[in-house]
Amino acid sequence: MASVLKSYELLVGTRYLRSRSRNRFVSFISLISVLGIALAVAVLIVVLSVMNGFEYEVRARILSVVSHGSITGWDGRMDDWAVVRDIAAANPETRAVARFVSGQGMLVGAENIRGVEIRGIDPEREARVSEMPALMEAGSLESLEPGTYGIVIGRSLAEELGADVGDRLILMVAEGVTTPAGLAPRMRRFEVRGIFYAGMYEYDRGLVFVHVQDARRLLRLGDAVSGVRVALDDAMRAPVVIRDIAQSLGRDVYITDWTRQHANFFRSIQLTKTIIFVILLLVVAVAAFNIVSTLVMVVREKRADIAILRTLGAAPTGILRIFMTQGAMIGLVGTLLGVLLGLLIAANMDSIVAFIERLFGMKFLAPDVYFISDFPSRIQAGDVLRVGGIALLLSLLSTLYPAWQGARTAPAQALRHE
Repeated sequence: MASVLKSYELLVGTRYLRSRSRNRFVSFISLISVLGIALAVAVLIVVLSVMNGFEYEVRARILSVVSHGSITGWDGRMDDWAVVRDIAAANPETRAVARFVSGQGMLVGAENIRGVEIRGIDPEREARVSEMPALMEAGSLESLEPGTYGIVIGRSLAEELGADVGDRLILMVAEGVTTPAGLAPRMRRFEVRGIFYAGMYEYDRGLVFVHVQDARRLLRLGDAVSGVRVALDDAMRAPVVIRDIAQSLGRDVYITDWTRQHANFFRSIQLTKTIIFVILLLVVAVAAFNIVSTLVMVVREKRADIAILRTLGAAPTGILRIFMTQGAMIGLVGTLLGVLLGLLIAANMDSIVAFIERLFGMKFLAPDVYFISDFPSRIQAGDVLRVGGIALLLSLLSTLYPAWQGARTAPAQALRHE
């Protein structure tokens, strides 16, 4: 008899999901529990996917403009840059090396004036250490020829200055010159040769490119440069490789890499992601623990059924498995629905956000605050499996107390009140 009853545990547990009495409240509560778990799981997957997409997009856009690492002179000036370039290029993990000049200045246009970071580059080698040629919207880096004083600016900067390709801008640097009227900033008129768009407000508004020879003359570096930029086969190994290169130089230099330049930013993303995961996990827990109230009501409603099963020879463990099956089914269905809903929303996040922005005439991400203006989403299988697994585990744990209460129901006492 016991073996026959065991074969009905799954059937009975599944059938209890639907109340057969006139009062359908238990079935309604079961449905609410399923929807609660589904919504909580979906929200958690969507939020984690957006955080992953945000981190990925920002990292990709940063690496499209900056090099993986750079080595500069201790005082911002490097005279033997050719030696440093050769030593860096000799490292087996180095893909390319290029010299550069860096400085600060003010760019004056017809409509405005803005502070900018000046980067003197060798256009031919720049394509090897960054993706700048692919970011050009108008003109090209190759148009930066030595002695012609051409300049490439970002789209946002061009809009603020009211400049376009072919226009002339005045670039001023802090290194002043002495005149009869006193100390005056050094300035030079540059012609706009190109406009780029990196998708990051920080670069599109505050970074300009000139030829390394022109930057030398403007900053009076002579034959020296600020340093060399290094591109690696594996960007994630930049901290280790750049340090090894610096140690092989045998003298003091200043080194940095893309992870150090934006360390606080990426650290804040990871911290935010962790905090959001914990907070939303509590939402999943609350939704899962709704199963407790659902099963408690089912146990009270099915006291007579439990007594009959016990009278026919069902063991307490069998009763326990019946209600654990019911709770597990609620958790499983809710988790699967949540995963499907979360994946559907995360995969179409850009279209959904664009529709909402058009509908309400608003912008979710201000580019001057969030670095990027898009709403990225990147689904990672590990996050989906972790969220789904935790939701199922919490659902299963929620079944233990009410299932235990049902298993310890005394048959005689339950039938006495029927």
